[in-house]
Amino acid sequence: MAISDFPRHPLTFGPSPVHPLDRLSRRLGGASVWAKREDVNSGLAFGGNKTRKLEYLVPDILESGADTLVSIGGHQSNHTRQVAAVAAHLGLRARLVQERWVDWDQPGDETAGNILLSRMMGADVRLDPSGFDIGIRSSWQEAIQEVEAEGGTPYPIPAGASEHRLGGLGFARWAEEVAVQEEELGVFFDTILVCTVTGSTHAGMIAGFAALEDAGGRPRRVIGIDASATPEKTRDQVERIARHTAELIGVRRTLRDDEITVLPGWAGRRYGVPVASTVEAMRTTAELEGVILDPVYEGKSMAGLIDLVADGEIPRDSTVLYAHLGGQPALNAYTGIFDDPALLD
Repeated sequence: MAISDFPRHPLTFGPSPVHPLDRLSRRLGGASVWAKREDVNSGLAFGGNKTRKLEYLVPDILESGADTLVSIGGHQSNHTRQVAAVAAHLGLRARLVQERWVDWDQPGDETAGNILLSRMMGADVRLDPSGFDIGIRSSWQEAIQEVEAEGGTPYPIPAGASEHRLGGLGFARWAEEVAVQEEELGVFFDTILVCTVTGSTHAGMIAGFAALEDAGGRPRRVIGIDASATPEKTRDQVERIARHTAELIGVRRTLRDDEITVLPGWAGRRYGVPVASTVEAMRTTAELEGVILDPVYEGKSMAGLIDLVADGEIPRDSTVLYAHLGGQPALNAYTGIFDDPALLD
């Protein structure tokens, strides 16, 4: 099968826009940096990368006859906010388990930002004290059982939709979209850089670009910047999802180890807690480009990009595509990071 063989329910405005970050590129003095913007590409609750993934889950949701989407994330989960939006869009209920994934005590963590938006959209939000882990969570499984016990029909969506069998398809299609935009723009992105935690965004890209390479396309690097602070777990999950997605879309070879790159060094010691390089990357991108990044994902991946260009790990003659995955609503729970360095990890 090819990606075009899978049913898709459009939730975006079309291909997400691509544009150069000229002032940032000049400041870095190295590679030419562009951005592809998942954060501005949907009318559903500020969009983001999970909306693109959910496009491939919706046909399965509707076919299943489910009346309640059940998912999980941290208090400031971008994913659960987007699940709530899709539920509202489809006229379904949403039950969201919001665990305490981030060791963060700033006011607003449980009431502002993403969690506020989920509640506005009518989601049944359940706070849970459990800490961070990218694996399958017992609290989520219990929520599924609760919906069944109440007479509902749940549709389970794991964290980030990553462990869902269709979770990698959205960003496999993203790779095809990039190839079309390259033709239109007259540019080739030899390096793709993306934040990675639960893994299916990154994994889908790997599978999608492998399919393009096998069809005669030029090879390129897909670099995942770890923001989980558990990089070994994340790499294992990325590899597993990438291999599964590659098989789904008809890649007829085994993915090479060099196609699966997860780089540590910018996550800090704890998931979701920004470090000094996170805030500096956010401030630099905002001041130079007017592009806003979040402190959990994009600030960390941009910090990685800046250092990799400065160190020459990304060569000066490279053309880099930075995947902006969204997440800015979480800023409302992190306002103090710009004023109080003691809050940083």
